[in-house]
Amino acid sequence: MCHTIAELDTVVADCRACPRLVAWRERVAREKRAAFREETYWGRPVPGFGPPDARLLIVGLAPAAHGGNRTGRMFTGDRSGDVLFAALHAVGLANQPTSIRRDDGLRLTGVRLTAPVHCAPPDNKPTPDERDRCSHWLRTELALLAPTVRAIVVLGAFGWQALLPVLAAAGWIVPRPRPKFGHNARITLAPSDDTREPLQLFGCYHVSQQNTFTGRLTPAMLEAVLADAATAAGLPTAARH
Repeated sequence: MCHTIAELDTVVADCRACPRLVAWRERVAREKRAAFREETYWGRPVPGFGPPDARLLIVGLAPAAHGGNRTGRMFTGDRSGDVLFAALHAVGLANQPTSIRRDDGLRLTGVRLTAPVHCAPPDNKPTPDERDRCSHWLRTELALLAPTVRAIVVLGAFGWQALLPVLAAAGWIVPRPRPKFGHNARITLAPSDDTREPLQLFGCYHVSQQNTFTGRLTPAMLEAVLADAATAAGLPTAARH
């Protein structure tokens, strides 16, 4: 049983519950991409990143093979992270616009990043079984963040579908039928008891290259969702232009 976010992050990084994912992440860490052949890959489950008293949680999909699986930090070292951290910085939630490696000085303000699957999957596609095996980590994370978290931004339909049942198990009432994912979707989840506060849930297209390179998700669209979610969470944001 984890009693703190720090304990959770340590235990997550040692998980070997999914044989296919263990084999893939370790293979990638051995073979490497040519551009990173001199680097030592993390090659383990990637824990969440951000303060333990975060008011805003951002939920993605899974670490990238040569991003988080290489650097050991969520969204760090890949094109998706380039877009996300630039937007976080633009709205005043990060101290710098880039995230290159774990010791680059990046700090998030009131925001934590996580994912429903903590290991890099082949083709960026976890199986339903792998998603379900990993769900207890997210449930624990939500329980530990419950005293402070007030809003969640979900990046993409996979994260949305994975998160809703976990939220129901973690102490919030999820409407039936379950709300559908969409960019700019926003719902309020009531707590199931007096140990939780209401939670604002926001949908946003994922920061994948398929979305950002095609213009389906622009920096302005992402910044708008992040700013709205930060306001709902009670966090100050930078002036929007």
